[in-house]
Amino acid sequence: MDSRTCEDDGDIIAKEKSDNQGGGVNSKVKGTGSVSSKDMLFRADKIDLKSLDVQLEKHLSRVWSRNLEPQRPKEEWEIDLSKLDIRHVVAHGTYGTVYRGTYDDQDVAVKLLDWGEDGIATTTETAALRASFQQEVAVWHKLDHPNVTKFVGASMGTSNLKVPIKDSDGQESFPSRACCVVVDYLAGGTLKQYLIRNRRKKLAYKVVIQLALDLSRGLSYLHSKKIVHRDVKTENMLLDTHRTLKIADFGVARVEAQNPRDMTGETGTLGYMAPEVLDGKPYNRRCDVYSFGICLWEIYCCDMPYPDLSFADVSSAVVRQNLRPEIPRCCPSSLAGIMRKCWDANPEKRPEMSEVVRMLEAIDTSKGGGMIPDDHRSPGCFCFAPARGP
Repeated sequence: MDSRTCEDDGDIIAKEKSDNQGGGVNSKVKGTGSVSSKDMLFRADKIDLKSLDVQLEKHLSRVWSRNLEPQRPKEEWEIDLSKLDIRHVVAHGTYGTVYRGTYDDQDVAVKLLDWGEDGIATTTETAALRASFQQEVAVWHKLDHPNVTKFVGASMGTSNLKVPIKDSDGQESFPSRACCVVVDYLAGGTLKQYLIRNRRKKLAYKVVIQLALDLSRGLSYLHSKKIVHRDVKTENMLLDTHRTLKIADFGVARVEAQNPRDMTGETGTLGYMAPEVLDGKPYNRRCDVYSFGICLWEIYCCDMPYPDLSFADVSSAVVRQNLRPEIPRCCPSSLAGIMRKCWDANPEKRPEMSEVVRMLEAIDTSKGGGMIPDDHRSPGCFCFAPARGP
C-alpha cells in the first residue's frame, strides 16, 4: 500500500512505498537522496520561473560561446560573452549605443555597434561600420593611462550577443549579431553633464585646473602614442566617483599619418572642430589641441560655446571670421592665454599637449580665479564685480 509524505513547507511531495517486511518507510525526503527523481513531484506555484530563466540564459550563452564560430581565431582582446550581462541603455551616440552591464561581476559600459547584417544597411555602410569598429578596438585595447577609460575587451560581430529587445525609450535595439566594446563603467557621468549641473554656481578655480590637467594629460598620452582622438568634446569625457576625468569614445580616433595630407575630411563635432578640419584641409594631432581649447573655455565657464548660432553659421565664422568663444574678464590671464594659444587659427602655432600640461601645472590656484557665479555678478558695470571668482 502506498503512502504520501509531505514536507512541512509543501514544496515537495515524495511518493514512497512502504516496506512490506519492516513495515516502515525506506527513506525520509530530507535524507541523503535515496528517493528517485522520478518519484518527486514539484508544486508549480512554488517554482521561481524568473530564476530559472536567468540560469537557462546563462547556460545557453555558455553553450553558444563554445559552439558557435569555432573556426575564427580568438583575438587577445576578445571577451567571454558568457560572462557579459547587458542590461539597459544609458546613452545614444553618433557611433553606437551605450548600455550599462556587468562583465565577470564588474560594472561595465557596453558600447554596441550594429554589425550591418539587418538587411537595412547598404554594403558600403556595413563596410564603413565594421572598419570604424575595428579601428576603435585597435586603438583602445593597447592604451593604459589613468586619464583614459580602461578597456576591458570587445566582441567583433558575434551572433551570440544577448542584447535587450527594447531600450528605456521603447525603441528597438540592435539585432543579435552586433559588435561591442566593453569598458569600465564610470558612475560620475559625462563632463558635459557635470558642467550643466554647475552652470549657475560655476566651478572653483582649483577644480577647473584639475579637470583641465586630467584632460590634457590624457591627450598628451594619446599623442605620444601617435593617436589623434579627432572628437575631443565634453560629452566624450567621463568622470569617476572621485571626479577624475577619463577620455572615452575612440570611434573616430586613428593613428596619426606620417603625411598630414593623408588625414582629411570633417571628423568630429561642430563647435569643437578646428578650422582646418572644417575647411576640409589636411590636419594632424593639433586639431585635438584646438578642441581642447574650446573644452577649457567650457570647463571654466560651465557654458556652451556659440549657443545662439546655427551649425552653418559656426562653421563659416570659425573658418572665415576667426570666431572663438568670448573669454570672461574675470578669467585669470594665465588660463586665458592657454585658451588663445590652443585655438590659434594656425595649427603650427598651437602648443603640443605636453606643453599645455606644463603650463597648467604652473598655475597657482590658491588665490581663486574661477568664473564668478551668476548670482554674485554686479547688475551694473562689470568692473565693479569681484575681480576673481572662487
